[in-house]
Amino acid sequence: MTSSDTTVHPIYNIQFGLVCLSSLLFSASFNMLIPELPEYLSKMGGAEYKGLIIALFTLTAGISRPFSGRLTDTLGRVPVMAVGSIVCFVCGMLYPVLTTVSGFLFLRLIHGFSTGFKPTATAAYVADIIPRERWGEALGIHGLCFSTGMAIGPAIGSTIKIYSSMNMLFYASSVFALLSILILMNMKETLKYKQRFSLHILKISRKDIIAVEVLPAAVVTFLSYMAYGVILTLIPDWSQHLGIANKGMFFMVFTIASLLVRFVAGKASDKYGRLKLINVGLVFLIFSLVITGFSTTATGLLFGAFVYGIATGIVSPALNAWTVDMSFPEHRGKAMATMYIALEAGIGLGALFSGWVYQDAISKIPMLMYFSAGVTLLALLYVWYRLKYKEATL
Repeated sequence: MTSSDTTVHPIYNIQFGLVCLSSLLFSASFNMLIPELPEYLSKMGGAEYKGLIIALFTLTAGISRPFSGRLTDTLGRVPVMAVGSIVCFVCGMLYPVLTTVSGFLFLRLIHGFSTGFKPTATAAYVADIIPRERWGEALGIHGLCFSTGMAIGPAIGSTIKIYSSMNMLFYASSVFALLSILILMNMKETLKYKQRFSLHILKISRKDIIAVEVLPAAVVTFLSYMAYGVILTLIPDWSQHLGIANKGMFFMVFTIASLLVRFVAGKASDKYGRLKLINVGLVFLIFSLVITGFSTTATGLLFGAFVYGIATGIVSPALNAWTVDMSFPEHRGKAMATMYIALEAGIGLGALFSGWVYQDAISKIPMLMYFSAGVTLLALLYVWYRLKYKEATL
């Protein structure tokens, strides 16, 4: 695109505003449940399955990515976004009905389809309506809105649980998802050449699953997001152990910190390059995990959350923009699906491993945080290698 496209298609327009607001509500919908689910599952008699709370969710999210990527590139961006929000709405209504451990785990499996669909189509939609030279900035702003949902969701969720009940929390989650759906109804489709739905579209071959051109970004995403799976699984219990009553506080602090840097980080990645920003963000991420594991007070834990937020605020928009940079326009949905498959695989594996090792033994949490820092170090070494390779070929 030329510079004139920036004038014709400004970044701040009604379509971009709507997709950001929809993502905020969608993010709040499923994130408001996370801090309270480990205790909820324990009270149901399923404490040993805490690692599956996130692992099952990310499993179906990852499995659905190839389908959501293909549907995004054939049926359109908006319908696929709507499917994700609808799944969140339905699951929120069913949690109070299925009150056994097996029923709960089944719903976590189904709930994962929501993030398997909506973020894939949303990223493609943003790339469609924003000029190429401003992708980093736009994806940073969109990420800021998604992260705002991550911040207010857990805080609102824990507050509802404290003053009301888990069932009311589940219904509130459904309301947020419903609002997200209503916003999508007013958004214009951006896919130019749409197809009618047929079962043939759902036939996935090996070449439809992974966009090979974006594998470098997928590798970094996988390694860096394993830590997030560990955090989602262990931080609610770690927060309670250190005297923080609202188990959503860690998530709120790290998300606020993320919001403070996302806008600047997105612009910086456009100006200085994706890899340089990712490199800086991963260093912050390693330090945050060490701080979190080393913390023995609530203040220390929340400081770790703040540093973690800075790290994710730098890394996330740069990874998204790097993925879009390497993608082919006609396969942008598949490219974003590939990146999200890696993201969910990392989160799921981190959650599964930490839940398996943890087994409600608080003393093991620091070790698992240090382990996460070590895995993130591998991502940093890979980025260093990519930077040196790039410099060597110039």
